[in-house]
Amino acid sequence: MTEPSRSQVRRWRQYLADERAEAAVYRDIASRRTGEEREILLALADAEGRHEQHWLDLLGNEVGHPRRGDFRTRVLGFLARQFGSVFVLALAQRAEARSAYNADDDATPAMAADEAIHEEVVRGLATRGRVKMSGTFRAAVFGANDGLVSNLALILGIGASGASNQTVLLTGLAGLLAGALSMGAGEFVSVRSQRELLEASRPGKAAGEALPHLDVDANELALVYRARGMAADDAQTRAAEVLGSARPSLVAPGEVVDEHEAVGSAIGAALASFCFFASGAAIPVLPYLLGADGWDAVAWSAGLVGLALVGTGAAVGVLSGASPGKGALRQLAIGYGAAAATYVLGLALGATV
Repeated sequence: MTEPSRSQVRRWRQYLADERAEAAVYRDIASRRTGEEREILLALADAEGRHEQHWLDLLGNEVGHPRRGDFRTRVLGFLARQFGSVFVLALAQRAEARSAYNADDDATPAMAADEAIHEEVVRGLATRGRVKMSGTFRAAVFGANDGLVSNLALILGIGASGASNQTVLLTGLAGLLAGALSMGAGEFVSVRSQRELLEASRPGKAAGEALPHLDVDANELALVYRARGMAADDAQTRAAEVLGSARPSLVAPGEVVDEHEAVGSAIGAALASFCFFASGAAIPVLPYLLGADGWDAVAWSAGLVGLALVGTGAAVGVLSGASPGKGALRQLAIGYGAAAATYVLGLALGATV
C-alpha cells in the first residue's frame, strides 16, 4: 500500500472525527427515547462505528490526536444533548444528506450507500415527530407569521399616509386585537367543523348495538364495509369475522375513528392561534409603545419583524428538512414585500385623518 499524502491524512482524520461525532449525536438522542426509536438510533450509532473503523484502518499509525467534528456536527451534538427533539432529527437528516462519500474514492461504495439509507431512516424518525406536532406547529407558524406581516403592513401603511404617531399606535393595537380574535374564531370554527364532519362519518352507535339481533348474512353486512371503502373480498372476510364475534362492531381494523386525536381540541387550537397571532402582531407595535416616532419607529419596527421572520422561516426550513437559510429568506421576502406594498399605498393616498 502506498504511503498516503498529508492531504489524505488530514481528510481521513476529519472523516474519523465526524463519524465519531455523529455516532455520539445518535446516542445522545437515543438517551431521550424509549422502545423502538431508541433501538433504531443506537443501531445508527453502531453503523457510524463501522465507518469509523474504516478510517482507523486507513490511518493506521497516522491517527494522531483526537480531533473535533466539523462545526455543524458539533452544533448538532449540543442540540441533541440539550433537547433531543424533532428539530434535531431534522438537522441530522440534512447532515446525512451532505455526505461527501459519493465523491471520495477513499470511501467505499457501501459507505456512500449507508449514508443514503441513514438519511431515510432519520427522515422516518423525524416524520413521526412532524406528524405529532404538525397541528400545533402550523398554528404557531401561521399565527405568528400572520401577526408579524399583517400588523407591520398596517402600521407602515397608516404611518406613510401622514397619520400621527398616536393614530399609528392605536391602529396597531386595534389590528393586534382584531386579528387575534379573528384568527382564534376562525381556528375554532375550522377545527369544530372538521370534528363534526368526522363524527358524522363514524359508524352509528345504534347500528353497532343492533348487529347481534339483525336478520342478515355475511354478504349483506359486507355491503356496509364496501360502502366504507374496503375491497369486496376484504369486506366479506370482515363481515364473517364480525358475525362470529362475541362483540361485533362496524369499525374495520385500522379505521381512524377518533376525531379528537385527528384534529385536536377546537378551544385549544383557537387559544393557540389567538396567542401566536397576538405575539407576532405585538412586535411591530413595540417601538411605538416605547415612544419611538418617525423613521426611527419605522426602522425599529421593520428590523424587529425582520428578525422574527428570519427565525420562523429558519424553523420551518429545519423542520421540513430543507435549508433554514432559504426558508428564512423566503419568509423575509414575503413579509417585507407585503409591508412595502402597503407603505407605497399609504404614500400614494396621503394623510386622510
